[in-house]
Amino acid sequence: MAKTTVVLNPIAGRGAGARLSSRIDARLRDLGLDFDLVTTEAPGHATALAEEAALRGRELVVAVGGDGTSNEVLNGLVRASSDANGTALAILPIGTGNDFAFGAGVPLELEKACQAVARAQGRCIDVGHVVADNEDALYFGNGVGIGFDAVVNMESRKLKRLRGFLVYLVAVFRTLAFYYSAPETRLCVDEREIVQPSLMISVMNGYRFGGGFHVTPGSKMDDGLFDLCVTPKISRPEMVAFVPRFMRGSHTTDPRITMVQGRKVVVTSASPWMAHVDGEIYGVGASHFEIELLPQRLHLIT
Repeated sequence: MAKTTVVLNPIAGRGAGARLSSRIDARLRDLGLDFDLVTTEAPGHATALAEEAALRGRELVVAVGGDGTSNEVLNGLVRASSDANGTALAILPIGTGNDFAFGAGVPLELEKACQAVARAQGRCIDVGHVVADNEDALYFGNGVGIGFDAVVNMESRKLKRLRGFLVYLVAVFRTLAFYYSAPETRLCVDEREIVQPSLMISVMNGYRFGGGFHVTPGSKMDDGLFDLCVTPKISRPEMVAFVPRFMRGSHTTDPRITMVQGRKVVVTSASPWMAHVDGEIYGVGASHFEIELLPQRLHLIT
């Protein structure tokens, strides 16, 4: 029996999964990997495939796709095992953002990523757990974005002709033009409480969203802590000025921005919000989120 299952999303990266499938299959076999390759057919399918592989005793599951595919596979593996001694996760990042892979130190170039899978060397990383008042619970590897950046994520899906980071950059300015809400928010991070109108709350295990916005620079996936970036209500012109700072990661020194660490996060809003989890829309219309860090929960190949 093969020791590895490769879960490939054919529509990842605007169809890159389907285009690269035979190349990836051939290269992994050239590198001596013993595996079965399975293709996802619908949202949530990668979670089921990964969980099934783990329960069958596979040592490694490789997620071939973007952040959404990696998140689904991560959920399947965490559900199947009570600790990081279960099936390991590897990623071949061929999506639009690839923020989870970037933050984890996974090579973004396909050939190097294939070589990393074949070496099968990695480390244990923390995993997040989130539940909204109108959604089932999810695990995540990179982060949860609530508010403005979740709307940016939704807007990016409408831009079919663009590729890479440009998708998210254009989506930022579309969101600035058509959406601007900063509801009164109560944020609890461990013992600390912040009450204010908030435009955006990012709860990060990694440190990048949108393929190029360095939200929490310096964040580490194995330090037992979330890193949060909390943006208060600011004007549209002020937010436009912040865009290049978020790209550089220099926004952290601005006194209007709150940077804080913690393991348990509760967000309650006076009006419904939208969130995304590892780049996938989650909690549309939710007003209460509970987010908890699970230290050293998953073995990740890097």
